[in-house]
Amino acid sequence: MPDHPLPPPGSVGPPHAYGHLRAEHPAVQVRLPVDAPGWFVTRYADVRTLLADGRLIRPPVDGWPPHPDACPAQPAQLITLMELDGPRHQALRAAVADVFSLRATRGRRPAIRRQADRILDAFEHSGRPGDLVTGYAELFPLLVVCELTGLPFEDRHDFLAPADAALGALISREDQREVTRWLRAYLTSLIERKRRRPSQDLLSGLVRRCDAGELKTDDVIAFGLSMLVAGFRTTTMFLANAIHQLLMRPAQLAALRADHGLLPQAVEELLRFLPVMNGPVILLATEDIPLSDVTIRAGEAVVPAIASANLDETVFARAAELDLNRAKNPHLAFGRGKHNCIGAHLARAQLEIGLEALLDRFPRLRLCDRAAVRWDDAAPIKSPLSLPVEW
Repeated sequence: MPDHPLPPPGSVGPPHAYGHLRAEHPAVQVRLPVDAPGWFVTRYADVRTLLADGRLIRPPVDGWPPHPDACPAQPAQLITLMELDGPRHQALRAAVADVFSLRATRGRRPAIRRQADRILDAFEHSGRPGDLVTGYAELFPLLVVCELTGLPFEDRHDFLAPADAALGALISREDQREVTRWLRAYLTSLIERKRRRPSQDLLSGLVRRCDAGELKTDDVIAFGLSMLVAGFRTTTMFLANAIHQLLMRPAQLAALRADHGLLPQAVEELLRFLPVMNGPVILLATEDIPLSDVTIRAGEAVVPAIASANLDETVFARAAELDLNRAKNPHLAFGRGKHNCIGAHLARAQLEIGLEALLDRFPRLRLCDRAAVRWDDAAPIKSPLSLPVEW
């Protein structure tokens, strides 16, 4: 059984195997990073269908694959909005939908720009050269999410490491238990702080709904875990990769600097082109599902490869090229169906405003040395670990 495809060393990717798999083996079993088999599906039409298929469910991060030492009395606890289903999922999404709506996000854009400028002030003040990953791309999306949801930005040095461990492929069951215990304990404590000293943030509002009987405490914890584990980190990765790709293409960077009106369309193309979603979205079949020339059996794992679907030549002309003027762009970066990314509007705004603020601040921004950009070559989810720049 082949391994789950990884990007080439020293780059974001995509894996070289994607094109071959789309052409010859659109649904094939591979060994996943968690050392379990799964159906790896690469064509756009199949991925789009599977993402909205109600016969597929997402297992908890700490509940799959099952381990021989698993205890039924200790159910998986690392449940985010993505793993919730049924009435609890509907109630929680409804409770936060207005805050993440397009209208609310548009109204928040001036505040998001101020947050970007605040981080860039500190970055510029720290002197040249600077690292745009640690100095900007990691901090700006985090600040936006913290101020919106009520997660304390000043606690970031405590929660970032366990949150990243939960997002990544954890090595052992004990690691999973430890991270889960810490994150749940942190959020339980934060909920009590919000209960004693409520404010006008989203978490305080959810706690009020919880006290009124509209939500369960575990639902509020699930939302907090969603924000800690994925709410800002995927935007961080997209932003770092977008900056890197544009710095490698000075002509396209100059075009965006000259006309900010191109940014919304450019962001959509960057979302399509950047294979940040190389990381497997693992789903489990609850019943047999015919697909192409195979049948996915009940209980088997399925990986709809979003990064591959977004490069499908049958849907996107010159799919392997970054075309910031691409007009038709039905990419799947935010998923599809009832579990599509609820923060899609916010993520788009952060990427657009984050790039705009950077271009305005540093008109002569450039990489110090292309060879100095560092990557974690063992990770399926790829973004630069460092971006040393001058301006």
